[in-house]
Amino acid sequence: MRIFITGASGFIGSILALKLAEDNHSVTVLLRDPSMAGEFTLKGIKVVQGDIFNTEVLKTAMIGCDWVFHLAAYTRPVSRDPDLPYLTNVTGTLNVLEAAKSQSVEKVIITSTAGTLGYSCNGIPVDEETERDAEYNTEYERTKAASEKAALNYCSGKPDVVIVNPTRVYGPGKLSLSNSVTRIIELYGRGLWRIMPGDGEAIGNYVFIGDVVRGLILAAVNGKGGERYILGGENITYREFFRILGEVYGRERKLLNIRKPALKRIVRFAGIYSKWMDKPAFISNDWIDKYLKNWIVSSTKAETHLNYKITPFREGAGITVSWLKSNKIEHD
Repeated sequence: MRIFITGASGFIGSILALKLAEDNHSVTVLLRDPSMAGEFTLKGIKVVQGDIFNTEVLKTAMIGCDWVFHLAAYTRPVSRDPDLPYLTNVTGTLNVLEAAKSQSVEKVIITSTAGTLGYSCNGIPVDEETERDAEYNTEYERTKAASEKAALNYCSGKPDVVIVNPTRVYGPGKLSLSNSVTRIIELYGRGLWRIMPGDGEAIGNYVFIGDVVRGLILAAVNGKGGERYILGGENITYREFFRILGEVYGRERKLLNIRKPALKRIVRFAGIYSKWMDKPAFISNDWIDKYLKNWIVSSTKAETHLNYKITPFREGAGITVSWLKSNKIEHD
């Protein structure tokens, strides 16, 4: 297959590109920064410089392509430009779809987030058919939901549009903001993470990076146009998350339970520090609200229709910790 990928410099996109090239597909990636092309060119991947706002670059890069994987997104919790998240996540997605249509691409696989589906109530898992009855927690969720709606409304003829909704992704790979769970795992191992969010009983869904990459490829092969597929992992509490990490590392850390008011004060001071250092904030209070809710998620649809498989968290954490121990890790 001839394949084009946006967002290839990110955590998921970079691993997807390398996997597809390893499987002998002809892969082209879009990069804003050509200095990041090294590993891609070594693997025979074609690099095109540009971004998702340059429609002519998109059209040229997609000539002859069968599949397009669209992963480029604005994921930071806070933006100095209030219009940038919408422009990137919604307008950028429509630019990709227009370019794909102009080049008769067969299928576009859009990576969204399970955060658009809402949180679970009364222990009932959220799935693709769950109707969200609450406000979106973050600007990221709001713009991703708008992106999904725009993409699904776009569906009429080719290309087929398939949306995947990963949960909290972790595993070996670039320790960017989108790989924040692995950063927490790494900090815990070094004894630098000492926080138990809330009472530790909030449930989240954690998915191994290898499962997400395989799920994306399965969505291209087996996914039906106009459908969404949750790519999730295991549902566990924060308490279970850190207990498993302690067992995998062979050393359990003592963690301090910090309730929502205290967490929000920490975030406020972190925001002041970020402004003083002239750096973007790494978290905001709306994200605190999000992560103290229960996010129990079902991947049954992907398992049934895509043949998607889930790696248990203990197994994925073991692979991740082994990788962290054997590699020199650099943070963005």
